[in-house]
Amino acid sequence: MSDIHVEVHPDTDTLVAAAARRFVDTVVAAQKSRGSASVVLTGGGTGIGMLAEVRKNPGDIDWRELDIYWGDERFLPTGDPERNDVQARAALLDHVDVDPDRVHTMPVSDGIYTDDPEAAAVAYAQVLGAHANGKQVPVFDVHLLGMGGEGHVNSLFPDTDAVREEHRFVVAVTDSPKPPPVRITLTLPAVRHADEVWLVVSGEAKAEAVAAAVAGAPPVEIPASGARGLTATRWLLDSSAASRLPS
Repeated sequence: MSDIHVEVHPDTDTLVAAAARRFVDTVVAAQKSRGSASVVLTGGGTGIGMLAEVRKNPGDIDWRELDIYWGDERFLPTGDPERNDVQARAALLDHVDVDPDRVHTMPVSDGIYTDDPEAAAVAYAQVLGAHANGKQVPVFDVHLLGMGGEGHVNSLFPDTDAVREEHRFVVAVTDSPKPPPVRITLTLPAVRHADEVWLVVSGEAKAEAVAAAVAGAPPVEIPASGARGLTATRWLLDSSAASRLPS
């Protein structure tokens, strides 16, 4: 698995702008190399802020040649403002020329999987497999992650069945300690199919978990520790989030 790279910025605004520039450059490079690219998006203030920044400066991204996935989703009705895909569309996707068939949103709770998040998770795993060139999961160019103060990534929380999952790539979470309780999430095995994993984290409240994850804490205790890319794992931090790291 890849080495860990740590990049520290003086404040959150600088962090978000730098992450957006890196995102644009990485997608453009992948498209120049292969003709297309694939990314996994995240929610949260920093993740959505980064997408808004990409909207301002999209560079030479060919939006028609980009596959877009999500790392997790709140199992809520279509259009619910708490859904990550709704926030991502408002920040970026509704304002660029994406191919709708290449925007792979997770199922909604008012669709065909009503009251059955387990079936919804299976369905999203099938979506991944359908775009994986004969494998079970695509090799994503970038998997974007935020992180909670206790070290959770996607909807993988400490000491839960979801973070312990070793075989399935998508699971349902029905008892999330952070509301809403019902979610769908990619697991650590799916995260590890990304060429690069980026953890974009800001704030003093997350500094202790950042330090533990970078130091290699057990993923069942600090899930972010288990989020590793195939070729690069990048911690993109503001100075507050990095404040507990060794100098």
